[in-house]
Amino acid sequence: MLPSVQLNSQQTEAVHYGLPEQSESGPLLIIAGAGTGKTNTLAHKTAQLILSGVPPEKILLVTFARRAAAELASRANRIVEQTLAMQKKSKLAAKIEWMGTFHSISARLLREFAPAIGLESDFTVLDRNDSADMLDVLRHELGFSKTHRRFPKKKTCLDIYSRCVNSQQPIEEIVKQHFPHCSDWPEQLKQLFSAYAKTKAEQLSLDYDDLLLYAYHMAEVPEISKQVRERFDYVLVDEYQDTNQLQAGLLTRLFPDGRGLTVVGDDAQSIYGFRAASVDNILNFPQQFEPPAKVIALQHNYRSHQKILDLSNTLLEESAEGYKVKLNSDKPLGVKPKLVTVEDDAKQAEYIVEQVLAARESGVELKRQAVLFRSSYHSDRLELELTRRNIPYVKHGGLKFLEAAHVKDLLCLLRWADNPKHKISGFRLLKLLPGVGPKIAEKALNHLASHQFRLSSLGDVLMPEAARECYSQVLHSVLAINAGSLPWQQQLEQAAKAYQGLLEHNYEDHFARWGDVEQLVQISQQYPNRERFLTELTLDPPQSSGDLCDSALIDDDFLILSTVHSAKGQEWQNVFLLNVADGNFPNEYAVRDSRAMEEERRLLYVAMTRAKDQLHLMQPLKYWVPEQQSWGDKHVYGAKSRFLSERVSQMLETCHYPKVSPDQEERQAGLAAITDIRKTILSQWDS
Repeated sequence: MLPSVQLNSQQTEAVHYGLPEQSESGPLLIIAGAGTGKTNTLAHKTAQLILSGVPPEKILLVTFARRAAAELASRANRIVEQTLAMQKKSKLAAKIEWMGTFHSISARLLREFAPAIGLESDFTVLDRNDSADMLDVLRHELGFSKTHRRFPKKKTCLDIYSRCVNSQQPIEEIVKQHFPHCSDWPEQLKQLFSAYAKTKAEQLSLDYDDLLLYAYHMAEVPEISKQVRERFDYVLVDEYQDTNQLQAGLLTRLFPDGRGLTVVGDDAQSIYGFRAASVDNILNFPQQFEPPAKVIALQHNYRSHQKILDLSNTLLEESAEGYKVKLNSDKPLGVKPKLVTVEDDAKQAEYIVEQVLAARESGVELKRQAVLFRSSYHSDRLELELTRRNIPYVKHGGLKFLEAAHVKDLLCLLRWADNPKHKISGFRLLKLLPGVGPKIAEKALNHLASHQFRLSSLGDVLMPEAARECYSQVLHSVLAINAGSLPWQQQLEQAAKAYQGLLEHNYEDHFARWGDVEQLVQISQQYPNRERFLTELTLDPPQSSGDLCDSALIDDDFLILSTVHSAKGQEWQNVFLLNVADGNFPNEYAVRDSRAMEEERRLLYVAMTRAKDQLHLMQPLKYWVPEQQSWGDKHVYGAKSRFLSERVSQMLETCHYPKVSPDQEERQAGLAAITDIRKTILSQWDS
């Protein structure tokens, strides 16, 4: 039995429900409100299963980030070790073999059952950029790039495709709801997506969405779903509110009776509708089983004081849907959250800088403070002010490690060696060679295809003289990796050596970029083989890059700037939320859609519940916006957010920055109530 002092009564009930020695074993839904110790509860439940005799290989952990799964398993192991130490018993650390994201678990199952479902087990996983590039090539080949009206760009095409797949809705419906500016092209998009699917099949490739789609349909095969069911006695799923139709459907198809199934989430933090996540999955979860799943709500918040929770609870109470879990805290004292009105975004930046520096002087480090915003560009004016004042900061929600050009280059070399049919990788790599353009690269790839994709045939391709030395090194590396003549631990080192000359030729700042290449080589040592490395890195990449190095990284302390979406799961002492006005909260595009409005409410709730001590909601009376007409003022006036109802406003302290001077206050008081001009104006209609 785990020490109960570490868990409150609600957490204890959730941990012990459905254990082998318990009579109840049906599905369980844990509604874990913000800051209620969700990860701690899930780790304790995992540990208790192991302590109750469940073999670790019979447990499946599913999260939305590989690192989250690893952290969860690590915590569970520590709890097991501590408990056994208290009982004066010894036991080796239990290793949970099956843990990861929906995508990585799907990829593993697909490779295992590939021969049974008509799939090659050595398929390549395309990242988002490769998928967009492939769509762009096909878009051009089909003649859609030369239409007299503008056909959607590659990124938009990929977004439409992805939403169709993950929501399992037809193109017409997706375009009408989410991409109305593309409403003239449903038939052409169908053609494009059909060609895209065929090209992926020819190149033995699956994209990010295909992993879920193939696994979803594989789960319909009785013989396969039976084998998967028999493999796992307990399935624990984190962040269930962020699942889409494929992810939720995959679970219910593999585990239709829900026995041993525990899902954890918070409907009030379902904010990824733009990724096709559906809050209905968590709202309808209990009724999907017979008898219905048990629901346990975690309500004790360990993060914020009660005045912040009173504000977020009141906001949630006015929602039209959801479980509306009311959070409480043992911290009754605290500063009332503030609604700060300012003249414009320049004054907004001034206020935040003043408050941040004052808090720093009182002992609150910069990195324990955060500025959150609805859209990335909202922080532009603030970033200028921070730079002017020489205040270091880091902004979250930007370019990721794998989106850096040089990292993609090296991975393309590895992917092409892994799968010679992967045309996108070969094309990108060949164009890096000195003097090699699209025509020569295309000629080399056609030669490869005409020789049954034997990489050794590329030795017969004549390259420009400037490219021959580099080409020889790259080809030698690709052939050695493809043939398996090098151990996995040396393959990426070999690829990096071959790439170094291309890096120096193509990038002026190659010294800084080489650090990322070395980091990638180090990362590769954590994986047992090339296939696992390429798959896992595509599905759950590192979050930093030499492309993004700035002065903040050489400082021990820096302010955090982040979109609200990127801030989910984080917490800070003090939080400032920019532009709390209609048009931002809620977003202007959501006002005609009741479900979208509820997601906007949840987004504001997530932002509020990141704060531990102080929360500042900023309301500029006007603020600058991008991409307006070239004439006139480029700003809009910020109307009060419709989410700040009378009840919600009562939970806020309202103030204006800058404060009115004593002289102004006295002057205003002297002018107060001299007369009521409205009576004079209205009386003219009474005669």
